[in-house]
Amino acid sequence: MSNTGNVFKSSIGKKMVMGITGLFLVVFLVIHCFLNSLIFINDGGLAFNKGAHFMATNWLIRAMEIVLILGILAHIFQALRLTIENRKARPVKYAVTNGNANSTWYSRSMGLLGTLLLIFLIVHMSDFWVTSRFTGIPGIDANGNEDLYAEMLVSFSDLWLVIFYVLSMVSLAYHLIHGFSSAFQTLGLNHKKYTPFIKGFGFWFSILLSVVFSLMPLAIYFQIIN
Repeated sequence: MSNTGNVFKSSIGKKMVMGITGLFLVVFLVIHCFLNSLIFINDGGLAFNKGAHFMATNWLIRAMEIVLILGILAHIFQALRLTIENRKARPVKYAVTNGNANSTWYSRSMGLLGTLLLIFLIVHMSDFWVTSRFTGIPGIDANGNEDLYAEMLVSFSDLWLVIFYVLSMVSLAYHLIHGFSSAFQTLGLNHKKYTPFIKGFGFWFSILLSVVFSLMPLAIYFQIIN
């Protein structure tokens, strides 16, 4: 047991926690993206509200929300620990650095990208999750479900909020591009035969997911769907 504890206290162990929680959050993003994509049916939000009602009332989903929150907190906590420890390990920066030689700018900016996403997460949850889970949605749609879609129409009528969401999704894309393949590598799930595929899949997956998320507020703001 002590050896196991020592493993997760090590730098590799902390990165493993980052990788595991990161991949778990990717699964959540896929489910969340699918649910939100129901707005593109353009039926006045009926399909979206039905999906949101299922997510809000299913006991298994509600239990997984607790796991999700714990996963997010663990991911953030480990990221902060690794960042602080890395800075302590090299308190004095090199006089001359050539970061582009060995890494991309976004791989060196994961802390900044993660911070932007944390701010987005707080705004997003206060706008929709807290309302749907705790304070309640005042409107009801034609099927008798809480009209969360109407809340989206109101929120995304604000141009600055739409811009904030889109920029946040750009941050998400870069965060995922680096984090997706890094998670597999940290967990030892890399092979010279499969790693190129994982990196390629991770790149296009990250772009597609972020584009779909961005299209939602844009489509509402420009009244492509209503």
